Amino acid sequence: MTKLQKQLCNALQDGLPICRKPYADLAEFLGSDEKTVLQETMQLKEAGIIRWICMLINHRALGMTGTLAAAHIPEENLQEITEAINSLENVSHNYLRKHYCNLWFTLQAESAEQIEAVISNLSERFGIDFYSLPVKRVFKLDVRFDAEGEGQLGDTTRIPTNEAAELNEVEKQILSKLGNDLEVISEPFGFLCDEGLEIEDVLRIIQGLIDKGVIRRIAAIVNHHKLGFTANVLFCSRVSESKIVEAGKALARFGAVSHCYERETIKDWPYNLYAMMHGRSMGEIQHLINKFTESERIDSFELLPTAMELKKKHIKHRFR
Repeated sequence: MTKLQKQLCNALQDGLPICRKPYADLAEFLGSDEKTVLQETMQLKEAGIIRWICMLINHRALGMTGTLAAAHIPEENLQEITEAINSLENVSHNYLRKHYCNLWFTLQAESAEQIEAVISNLSERFGIDFYSLPVKRVFKLDVRFDAEGEGQLGDTTRIPTNEAAELNEVEKQILSKLGNDLEVISEPFGFLCDEGLEIEDVLRIIQGLIDKGVIRRIAAIVNHHKLGFTANVLFCSRVSESKIVEAGKALARFGAVSHCYERETIKDWPYNLYAMMHGRSMGEIQHLINKFTESERIDSFELLPTAMELKKKHIKHRFR
């Protein structure tokens, strides 16, 4: 990657400016020109470094809930069960991990009861125990990878709101249309205009949805493997209730941490503080874990390295 491509990769992860010609704004910021920035963005997409450029939505602001589900899947059942889980529209991520509990996936629904029904149906269908680990508290959710340096970008202040937002019909229409990969063109928001909406109206509505906490940002999702972040670990630790907030905030401050949550515990799995960690090597991640566990005096934890990405896809939300 060229210097400009690395800078552009980082800038696009921060988010497109909400204006008529966002690539022209980015070009001015990067000391380039719009034509070059558009060409370089297309090259990054064609190379698979940028997966897509899209709206990052806060499902909690839509009144939805989610969970992290896990199970031990025998090797002989893995393909069948993976296909069944990946076929569920409300599953966005599914990973095979190097652990006895080897299958981990995220699940969204309109209620906790719906999530419980999906988990129960999977358990009954395959005769395997699936476990649900809902979020109790978010410490960090800001997935950005530094293409220029050795670290990872991220901001612990970008915590999505838990409050459900009220949406009018025009906002719902805009959200529905923004659910796909945006075309890399000079005016990428122009397609949202119709007979009743001018571009200024569209931009105002998008910014309003960001202000409401519904849209987190409109940004590039990168393939972190192609940026050199080939080591990925789910870190699960046991922290006392009296120290969970302090420890969670400390863990979230590490640049290598993209997600950090307090989750509910279940029988035989007492871990309540979770973090997704990314590094250029396992040694780099292990150094971080050693530093954190020593400083916070944590002696009960599990490491679940990523063995394979089985599904990574944005959920198509319906706005009623």
